[in-house]
Amino acid sequence: MVQPGSMGEREREILTAVVETFISTGEPVGSRTLVRASREGLSAATIRNVMADLADAGYLEQPHTSAGRVPTSAAYRYYVEQLTGKAQIAPADASMIQGALQGISNPDEFMERTSHVLSLISHSVGVTMTTGGSRNALDHVYFSRLAEQKVLAVVVTRAGVVRDRVLRMSRDLGQAELDSAARYINENFRGWTLEALRTELAHRIEQERSEYDRLMQSVEALYREGALESEQGKQTVWVEGTSNLVVSEEDRQRLRELLKTLEAKEKLADLLSAYLNTKEEAVRVIIGLDENQPHMRNLVLIGAPARVGGEVMGSLAVIGPTRIDYEHTITAVSYIARLFDRILNESE
Repeated sequence: MVQPGSMGEREREILTAVVETFISTGEPVGSRTLVRASREGLSAATIRNVMADLADAGYLEQPHTSAGRVPTSAAYRYYVEQLTGKAQIAPADASMIQGALQGISNPDEFMERTSHVLSLISHSVGVTMTTGGSRNALDHVYFSRLAEQKVLAVVVTRAGVVRDRVLRMSRDLGQAELDSAARYINENFRGWTLEALRTELAHRIEQERSEYDRLMQSVEALYREGALESEQGKQTVWVEGTSNLVVSEEDRQRLRELLKTLEAKEKLADLLSAYLNTKEEAVRVIIGLDENQPHMRNLVLIGAPARVGGEVMGSLAVIGPTRIDYEHTITAVSYIARLFDRILNESE
């Protein structure tokens, strides 16, 4: 019997052949089909015996008494482990991706196009999400006194987003004080995300109050009135290709529930956040998404964090059937994640 973690070369070859044949045809795989593909020239009887062992070990199952075998989730996981780090993107895919994303310097536009590109390449659902990231990374701030106890706060991010807000202050600040506060923030926090800036600023207000008493009082007053508030609803999700799941889906009720999930973008954001660990560098493959979403049974998520330098800007992923073309999709997701880092780094 095949033991997990101790699969021999023959078992590995036959399991790989079953997985790849089923991905290609969608039909249960019989021993006669594998005889023609066997590199060792194995007989049908030998292949049947190995397939029986693989079934006993939980890698194959038989949907009908007279039918061939189909891979289980364990088989797909084993297959993906053999692929990890070995596959290279096809030149045609690389060319198509580069053409679609050429000239983009904005993270939102990159992610919007990427969801479409991933859908085309995988023939499944492309999902991308941006978080606050560098959209909230500070380039500079400017404060202008409009009237007594009224200040215009202008925040410009490194992505070129300009936000202005009129603040009604609890005490009046002169323009000289506002200029000093802006200079302090610009010199100390350029490149910080607004979330990190606010956390650190709150700490410094307490620690440095005595050293920079008058300056920090001005900074604190602006901080308390929300001059550096980050954008609300900072997660943006794009979904492309939901119709790709309709063709092969037989359970209409489950399909309706699935499409509701794909349309509810906050649920998708939660899904990506739950499964894609931002500390991981490599593409992650999650087979079987039904732990919390029963209607997502027999679906797979292939995704990766999107970074610029060391900063996580969002996520990109494909959601598709378990018989998706894993090699093709994994290499595309990995390639786009690296491209995101390079393109957005160059645009800064």
